[in-house]
Amino acid sequence: MLKGFKLSIVVIIVLLAFSCINENKKSEALSINENHSINAENILGNPEYLAISYGGYRHKDRNIQPTIPELKEDIKILSAMGIKVLRTYNVHFEQAANLLKAITELKQEDSNFEMYVMLGIWIDCKNAFNSSNGAPDHNQESERNPVEVKTAVELATQYPEIVKILAVGNEAMVKWATSYYVEPWIILKWVNHLQDLKQRGDLPKDLWITSSDDYSSWGGGDAIYHTKDLEKLAHAVDYISMHTYAYHNSHYNPEFWKVPENEENLSDKEKIDAAMLRALEFAKTQYDSVVNYMKSIGVNKPIHIGETGWASISGGHYGKNGSRATDEYKQGLYYKHIRNWTNKNNISVFYFEAFDEQWKDAADELGSENHFGLINLKSEAKYPLWSLVDDDVFKGLTRDGKPITKTYNGNLDALMKDVLVPNTDYPRD
Repeated sequence: MLKGFKLSIVVIIVLLAFSCINENKKSEALSINENHSINAENILGNPEYLAISYGGYRHKDRNIQPTIPELKEDIKILSAMGIKVLRTYNVHFEQAANLLKAITELKQEDSNFEMYVMLGIWIDCKNAFNSSNGAPDHNQESERNPVEVKTAVELATQYPEIVKILAVGNEAMVKWATSYYVEPWIILKWVNHLQDLKQRGDLPKDLWITSSDDYSSWGGGDAIYHTKDLEKLAHAVDYISMHTYAYHNSHYNPEFWKVPENEENLSDKEKIDAAMLRALEFAKTQYDSVVNYMKSIGVNKPIHIGETGWASISGGHYGKNGSRATDEYKQGLYYKHIRNWTNKNNISVFYFEAFDEQWKDAADELGSENHFGLINLKSEAKYPLWSLVDDDVFKGLTRDGKPITKTYNGNLDALMKDVLVPNTDYPRD
C-alpha cells in the first residue's frame, strides 16, 4: 500500500509539473497573440503610444550609417521617454533595416519590450536633386521609386510585429519642394499598389498605408492642391498624416508671431510665453483646415500629425537677425503644448525629432535643420527633457558612451540669457 501511495504522489507531481508548463505556454502564447493584435488602429491616437521622428545619424556624412549597437542605444533612450512608435523616412540606406533588426534584438532580450515603426518610403520625381540630367520633371517619377516600394514591402513582410504603418513619400507633393516633388497621381499609384497587396494577403491586412505631407498638400491651404487626384488619394489611404510647422512660419507667414500692441507692455518672458501659445493655435488652425477639407470631400478618416517641431539653434531666418523664434526655452514650450493638446484630443504626433543630426545642413553648423533634436550630439537633453533627467529616467543609459545630462548644466538662468523676444515688426524692410 505504501509503495502504491508513493507512486500516486509521483504521478500527481508529474501531472502538476506538466500543468504548470502548459499554463506557462498558454501565457506565452497569449502574450504573443496580444502583441500581434497591436496595430496602427489602436496605436495611433493613443497617448500611451507616443511617437517621434528618428534618424540616429551622428555624422555630417549620411553615408556613415548608425550601427546596430548605436541604434539600440538610442531606442533604449527613447523607450525610457515613453516613446513607442518611431518614424523613418526611406529604405535606401541601411538605417531602416538595421533599426528593425535592433528592435528585434531588444525584444529578444526582453519579451515585454515594445517599439513599433512607421516605415517611410522615399518618393521623388525624375531628375530630382540632379540638375546634370535636366530639370526635375514633376510629372514623371524617379527610377528609384519602385525599388523603394519593393524594399519597404519586403521589410514590412519580414517584420510584421514591428512595422505597423507604411508612409508613401515625405513632403513629396508640396510644391515648395521644387527639387523633387511629384504630382498626387504618383503617390496614389503606389498607395493603391500597397492596398492591393494587402487585399491579396501579401501584406498584413491591418497594416496602415498613408502619405506624410504638408498640411497644404492635404487640402488645408491653397486651392491649387484641391484636385481630383488628391481626393482619390484621401479616399485610398487608411489615415491622413499631415505636417505643421509654426516654427518655419515665424519667417514665411509671421503675422501670428509678431507681438501685438496689447502685449507690448508685458515682460519679455510673458511676451515669449504668449507667442508660444499663438504658435500652438497656429498649428491647431492648420490641423483644422485639413479636417475641414476632408469633410468637404466626404472623407471621414483619422488625421494625425506626421511632423511638427521646433529648432533650438539658427543662424538664419529664425535666429537673432530673423524672426528670433529659436532657442531651447521656446522649444520646450512648444513640445509641452503640442504634446498636451494632441494627447488630450487623441491625435498622434510624430514629433520632429529625437536627436540632432548634423548631415542635414553639413555646410552650416548653425543651420536650423541640424538642431531640431530633443537631445544634442553631446548626449545632452535639451530644455524640453530636463525634468526627465531630474526624474532619473535616463539612469544607466548612455549615448556614444556618455550619460544623458542637461544642456547649460541645468542652469535655467544661463539658458534664458540666450532667449530672444519676438520682434514687433518682423520681417523688417
